[in-house]
Amino acid sequence: MPGGFRLSRSLTAAPPPARPAPRRRRPTSQQWAAWAFLAPVTLYLVLFYAYPLYRNLDLSLRNYTVRSFVHGDAPFTGLENYRTVFDDPTFAPALLHTVVFTAVCLFFQYAIGLALAVFFNQNFRLSATLRALFLVPWLLPLIVSASTWSWMLNSDSGIVNAALHAVGIGPVNWLTSPSWSLTSVIIANIWIGVPFNLVVLYSGLQSIPNSLYEAAALDGANAWRRFWSITFPLLRPVSAITLLLGLVYTLKVFDIIWIMTKGGPADSSTTFATWSYQLGFGNLLPAFGPGAAVGNLLVVAALVFGLVYLRVQRKQALS
Repeated sequence: MPGGFRLSRSLTAAPPPARPAPRRRRPTSQQWAAWAFLAPVTLYLVLFYAYPLYRNLDLSLRNYTVRSFVHGDAPFTGLENYRTVFDDPTFAPALLHTVVFTAVCLFFQYAIGLALAVFFNQNFRLSATLRALFLVPWLLPLIVSASTWSWMLNSDSGIVNAALHAVGIGPVNWLTSPSWSLTSVIIANIWIGVPFNLVVLYSGLQSIPNSLYEAAALDGANAWRRFWSITFPLLRPVSAITLLLGLVYTLKVFDIIWIMTKGGPADSSTTFATWSYQLGFGNLLPAFGPGAAVGNLLVVAALVFGLVYLRVQRKQALS
């Protein structure tokens, strides 16, 4: 009995057999190929996105001068540059102009682009040719488009004032009047952005089956009713990405405004994009820190709208 007790005790106290260590799987050829394809993209994102964003953030947190910008010994100032930007009297007008410029351009670019997409979706004769011609503003370099609009809106020799004079309307100082400068750059930017909306929305219309329109027509729905009940709801995903991309692009528009008005006269067409350039490069004594701070405000605004879009898309997918 005692011996059996010792035997059973020894059996129960015996440690479990050790498991063999899991063997590490070596990367397969497919995994190596995936990393090889991913490496250039990762390198591109790091060099041209992550590093510039880091440098811009560093510029906004230090007191950079021309000397310190070269030698790299700028003192750390924290949020002082952002405080300087918020206290600047240009901040409120630039913010207002940025909001107005972005909202008006987005609305008219989307509305005109959607109307043209529905029009060209009828597939009539010369539809492809006319659609290709509407892409010209999008394909032209921005400096060409802006210079053309500057000539057209010139107060003395512009074709727009000549047309107004032909119908008995006096000349308008489109580019030199504080009341009209922002309107002028908005018109030019709408003209440039309409083709992008046309292309994206037209491709979205192509994915809507014609059977839905035929069924609605049999039920007695007119063209307007078919648009609001079929076209517009089914275009929501495409419309959302179109508006988001248009928002990000319009927030950072610089070329058009700078070439046409340089943000003037009297800052009447200054936006955050042109103000950031003026602070950093438009003066004899550049303010690199405040200029970078204004640029970061644009980055944050674009990021916020991007996150809102992702949240809305996630809710729609779950519902």
